[in-house]
Amino acid sequence: MSTSIRIPTPLRKLTGEQEVVQADGSTIGEILQSLDGTYPGLKQRICDENGSVRRFVNVYLNDEDIRFLDENATVVKDGDEISIVPAIAGG
Repeated sequence: MSTSIRIPTPLRKLTGEQEVVQADGSTIGEILQSLDGTYPGLKQRICDENGSVRRFVNVYLNDEDIRFLDENATVVKDGDEISIVPAIAGG
């Protein structure tokens, strides 16, 4: 099962400037691992050393933040879309 992942501009240098890429997996964690196999270094920028999504990166599954779902264990179904969004700080 292949899933579409939207890549933010700051990370596109790792995907050959592609805005949307495909990856296989049945959970967010599996998909992030698959992405890293195809685009080395991408997972390191999204996840910390424990494999958790970094605080300043948001990952959405169909517009829902995975932090409010099952984080990396969130199940992904055929046709779902994942978006990786860097957190924006300001004040």
